[in-house]
Amino acid sequence: MELYPINTGNLKLDGGAMFGVVPKVMWSKVYPCDENNLCNWIMRCLLVVDGDRKILIDTGIGTKQSEKFFANYYLNGDATLDKSLAEAGFTVDDITDVVLTHLHFDHCGDAIRWNADKTDYIPTFKNATYHISRKQWDWGTNPNNREKASFLKENILPIKEKAKYHLIDEDGELFPGIYVRLFNGHTDGQVIPFIHYKHYTVVYMADLLPSAAHIPLPYVMSYDTRPLLTLEEKDKFMKEAAQNGYILFFEHDLYHECCTVEETEKGVRMKEAMTIDKL
Repeated sequence: MELYPINTGNLKLDGGAMFGVVPKVMWSKVYPCDENNLCNWIMRCLLVVDGDRKILIDTGIGTKQSEKFFANYYLNGDATLDKSLAEAGFTVDDITDVVLTHLHFDHCGDAIRWNADKTDYIPTFKNATYHISRKQWDWGTNPNNREKASFLKENILPIKEKAKYHLIDEDGELFPGIYVRLFNGHTDGQVIPFIHYKHYTVVYMADLLPSAAHIPLPYVMSYDTRPLLTLEEKDKFMKEAAQNGYILFFEHDLYHECCTVEETEKGVRMKEAMTIDKL
């Protein structure tokens, strides 16, 4: 098995939204922002190559939305999904499976693209099966008013109409060496993959833990639909991660790709930062 970080570009989001009830005077010490209170976040996917399987976890935001839409998120950086896959030696046609942690646009936007003349939407990964939790599928196709702006029908409905897809009903092994668990605080049925790599367990954190700055328990995003449930889920997971020496792989942390954590007098905190190629 080989793991390849796949950078798909950056976006900017309001620091207050990303850190919830934590005051700026505190969160700005651990994650910088600009004069407009905007923090820069990467959209870092993960490619797992295991024999004939080439499994991509999340896809980034893509390019099919309008300029007006993208202007709200200040996209930046030169990386794209195709460029990063090429650097790893692959193309979108090589991908056999796509695991979508959830259906918010910055996680699944590039699962679907325009066709050549922009008259229809087509699956980006024509040879892949898309894996999504049933809870999240139901949640995203019947969005609540709070999340409606994050669930874009052009990202979701073409999967049902034109792609091979598989709905995950419960925690369990998805592929040999890859176990998934469902978390519900951020959004219903968020899929968190646990990857057995060498003698490590690498956990793709998605929006359960967007960055190393979110490790302390109160650092919960305002985007979470059930923040108190997120708090519970984080507390249990972080203790487990410290005890078992998990490698936490961050989807959105511009400054840290991975880290381990440990128990301290102040609770669970970062132990060691690293990159996946150093394992």
